[in-house]
Amino acid sequence: MTQVYGRVALIGLGLIASSMCHAMRRAGLAGEIVGYARSEETRDIAGEIGLCDRICDSAAEAVEGADLVVLCVPVGAMGAVAAEIGPVLKPGATVSDVGSVKRTVIDAVAPHIPAGVHFIPAHPLAGTEHSGPRSGFAELFDNRFCIIVPVEGSDREAVDRVADLWRGIGSNVDEMDPDHHDLVLAVTSHTPHLIAYTMVGVADDLSRVTDSEVIKYSAAGFRDFTRIAASDPTMWRDVFLNNKEATLEILGRFTEELFALQRAIRQGDGDHLFDYFTHTRAIRRSIVEAGQDTDAPDFGRNTAPSK
Repeated sequence: MTQVYGRVALIGLGLIASSMCHAMRRAGLAGEIVGYARSEETRDIAGEIGLCDRICDSAAEAVEGADLVVLCVPVGAMGAVAAEIGPVLKPGATVSDVGSVKRTVIDAVAPHIPAGVHFIPAHPLAGTEHSGPRSGFAELFDNRFCIIVPVEGSDREAVDRVADLWRGIGSNVDEMDPDHHDLVLAVTSHTPHLIAYTMVGVADDLSRVTDSEVIKYSAAGFRDFTRIAASDPTMWRDVFLNNKEATLEILGRFTEELFALQRAIRQGDGDHLFDYFTHTRAIRRSIVEAGQDTDAPDFGRNTAPSK
């Protein structure tokens, strides 16, 4: 793979940014990788492990002269970061992001992008429950999807260049409009995480009564719930606050399905339960067949240790 950008600046140095560093280096996609994180401790760790070619002390310093700037901070912080870096962005540069909500990110960031700079939002559909600059690994994005969400009037060449970067990183690339993206992610990611957090909370209440037996005897189902619910609290707080409508819509549909299952269990309707579980099992198999997971009991989650 040939170099796509001369200088890439990553703002925020958690799992996604650190994995991008490793993946870009693996494929030789960037001439120089510059990083910044708000936390001094995070910057020190990133410098210690040689995550980036340079670690800067401010976001404005990091983006100076960058051909591509990627916002890798929680979605609730992106507007403030964009306001800080807007005045110093290089003419002709591209600003992108990795947020799992797109409409509110576009609304928050776009007003701060000056004329002559391209704003190409994106969302890599990959992750683990780990966080921080040590958590990244180059293979995180391999055969996972990255959704590009062009804004109105986006330059086609700039969009294609961002797509080329993600393909070089190892991702499959699709495009969506922001509202459709947010609805799809409410189904595939946001609501499942909310349910996982809720289930773990319920089990915690029960464990107080049962002398921690819920924790001691966790079977695969609860174990996987706890893994999902271990994800970064700041990130998920911001996701739910910034994707309210779609998440609440899907949560309402989930509640209706749950009531229907409660009724079937109460009435002893085995046929309904069997048909429902058969249908949902087929959906699970189709995810595996599409190459987006394995049939391993841990859901094929890639939790490779940091490098």
